[in-house]
Amino acid sequence: MSPPNPVRRTRRRGLLTALAAAAAAAALVLGMTTGASAATLLSDDFEDGNSSGWTTNGGSWSVATDGSRVLRQSSTSSDARALAGTASWTDYAVQARVKPISFNGSNRFVAVLARVRSSTSYYYLALRSNNTVELKKLVGGSSTTLDTASVGVSAGSFYTLRLEVAGTTLRGYVNGALLTDASDSQWSSGRVGVATFYTSASFDDVAVTTGGGTEPTPTATPTTEPTNPPQPNAADGWASVSAWGQNGTSGGAGGSTVTVTTAAAFLSAIAQSGPRIIQVQGMLTLPGPMHDVTSDKTIVGLGSGSGLTGGGLNIGLPIDDDITAPPADAVHNVIVRNLNFRGWPDDAINVQMFSHHVWIDHNTWTTGTDGGVDIKRGSSYVTVSYNHADGTDKNMLLGHDDDNGAQDTGRLKVSYHHNWFDDTNQRNPRVRFGDQVHVYNNYYNDTGNYGVASTENAGVIVEGNAFVNVDDPFHLGEASSGPGRIVARSNCFTNSGTGEAGGSVSAVPYSYTLLPCSQVQSTVSAQAGAGRI
Repeated sequence: MSPPNPVRRTRRRGLLTALAAAAAAAALVLGMTTGASAATLLSDDFEDGNSSGWTTNGGSWSVATDGSRVLRQSSTSSDARALAGTASWTDYAVQARVKPISFNGSNRFVAVLARVRSSTSYYYLALRSNNTVELKKLVGGSSTTLDTASVGVSAGSFYTLRLEVAGTTLRGYVNGALLTDASDSQWSSGRVGVATFYTSASFDDVAVTTGGGTEPTPTATPTTEPTNPPQPNAADGWASVSAWGQNGTSGGAGGSTVTVTTAAAFLSAIAQSGPRIIQVQGMLTLPGPMHDVTSDKTIVGLGSGSGLTGGGLNIGLPIDDDITAPPADAVHNVIVRNLNFRGWPDDAINVQMFSHHVWIDHNTWTTGTDGGVDIKRGSSYVTVSYNHADGTDKNMLLGHDDDNGAQDTGRLKVSYHHNWFDDTNQRNPRVRFGDQVHVYNNYYNDTGNYGVASTENAGVIVEGNAFVNVDDPFHLGEASSGPGRIVARSNCFTNSGTGEAGGSVSAVPYSYTLLPCSQVQSTVSAQAGAGRI
């Protein structure tokens, strides 16, 4: 639990593009280890206005000329396929952004295809109108379901589908979450494709990658994008940086997937050793206060209404003030996504005792007794992104005590980006010791006490945020804590103060895309929170 805090008020290329574009596309995968090298087999975003290299079978295919530059299949009267690549491709991942436009009947689908041997023989990952995703194979026109999972599907929305084939292992992802996996030896090689079944649809940003190649060197220079960037489907920011023996943050990738519908099943799953993907279905009522999560876990809610109430998550070992360096058994490699947190009696999420490589993304929390997300006691390499904090008081604490410099100095490296701090009161975040803490492209509205506080020589970059009706956007020092350092740039202030900055902070070692602050309010309010991945 955090201590009391006194109130203070004062795109683009065509087919077979270069490696860098494919590496960025590959990084959208939740289940792949961030930072792993990848070679490009194919990449097509159709910005060149044509579908050169693709062959079609059935349907009505064209590159849209309405400005969207997508490959569109406009017929709903039959099944249709578009294929590319070569028959000799073996182990790879095929990924595409897919938007079903109209379903003609029930249980229709859009799909990505791998190891295509012919128009009637291939593996495919199908997103169906009955709110399921299926990993299947088609053999001479006869289909077999290899694995299936529940997922919300609606016409008019884009979904990122990814199908990985490696040896006999098949894995299917939707919006970065590993939902289906199977083992099958029917085919070892083949082309790639996209398909529809009595469905009109748009396909974009097709990327096929495989191992090998050279990893791009990260740069601290942001690129400013004039339009809303796509939401990440892999850990970025500090959680993507390789350190402390961990190569980025991949969570439970490679482990089994379990769907839990009871508190008992959930608590058992998060306590298991080894990698595991834990899908939470519905709101689960936990006993309080917090429950330990072990390393190599992905905890992801299904749909928009799943989550936890009555208790929170503890990502970290028991407190030991005598430990001043990361222990070998520190909890690491944990992803928490798409959950609603309500009525927690201590913290909704607590990260402590040198826990590292943690990604907290697209969650929503409302009022609870203490912090929404507290990160402390030497923890580091954490990214907190696209979350919606709705009316919380002590929202996000980074560093719990002024006397904890032995554990915290040089650590507490955290990225906070694209979060919606909605009528929160304080600690958005409140930082002790952390350096470099990166607070960028967040939306603050109607903040009660203050936005960001940098104390105890912390180094905080406050960049590209939108402050609306915030008297005190950011300042140095807080209560009895001594001042830290803040570098502030490219922020927007509407009916707000202008903040207090001072000192210097080193650049972060990772690349990132900075949205102009004028677009942050509309973008973040539309994208942040559970149910929006």
